Amino acid sequence: MIQEIQQVVRELPTESTQQAVGYPTLFALVSLGSLVPVVPTGALVSSAAVVAFHQTSPLALLFVFLVASSAAFLGDICLYWLGQRGVRSNHGSKWLAAITRRAAPERLAQAQEKLAEHGGTVLVLSRLVPAGRIPVMLACLLGRMPLRQFARGDVPACLAWAATYQLIGILGGSLFPEPWQGVVAAVALTLLISGAPAVWRRLRARFGPASS
Repeated sequence: MIQEIQQVVRELPTESTQQAVGYPTLFALVSLGSLVPVVPTGALVSSAAVVAFHQTSPLALLFVFLVASSAAFLGDICLYWLGQRGVRSNHGSKWLAAITRRAAPERLAQAQEKLAEHGGTVLVLSRLVPAGRIPVMLACLLGRMPLRQFARGDVPACLAWAATYQLIGILGGSLFPEPWQGVVAAVALTLLISGAPAVWRRLRARFGPASS
C-alpha cells in the first residue's frame, strides 16, 4: 500500500495542473461531504494542505483554505435549506429524515440545551467537535432558526473548521520530507479524531453500567 502511494506521488503532474484540477475537485468533494455526511471532508482538507505545503506557490495554502471553507459553507447552507423544507412540510422530507437519523437522541438533547444557552455561537464549536455538526444543525432546524441567522453563525464555523484541518495537514507536511508521508499522517490523524468520540461512546455504553 505504501509503495503504491509513493508511486502515485512520483507520477503527480506539474503544480499548475495539480491546482487546475485539485481546487475544483476539493470544492466539489467538500461540498458533497457537507451535504451528504459520508465523505471524510476533514481528511480531504488535510491532504490538500499537505500537497499545497510542498508546492512552491506562496498562495497554495491560502487557496486551499478559501476553497475548503467556502465549499463547506455552501454544503451546510444547502443541507439546512433542504432540512427547513422538511420542517415546514406536514409530511417531512427525506433530507430531514436523513439528518434526524444521523443525530443520536442524547447528542440532539445536548445540542438543544447548548443552543438555548448560547444561541448561534454554538454553531462555531459544532464543526470543531467530531460528529457535532449534524446534531446542532438539527437542533437549529427544530428550533425554527431562520436561514439567515444560521448562515451568520455558520460562516465562522466553516472558517474555523477549514483552518483546523489545514493546520493538521501543515503539521503532517512539515514533519515528513515526502508529500505522501504527510498525507498518510494527516489522514490517519483526522480519522482518529473523527472516530474517537464514537469509540468512546461504545466503550462507555458497554462498561459504564457495570462499573457503576
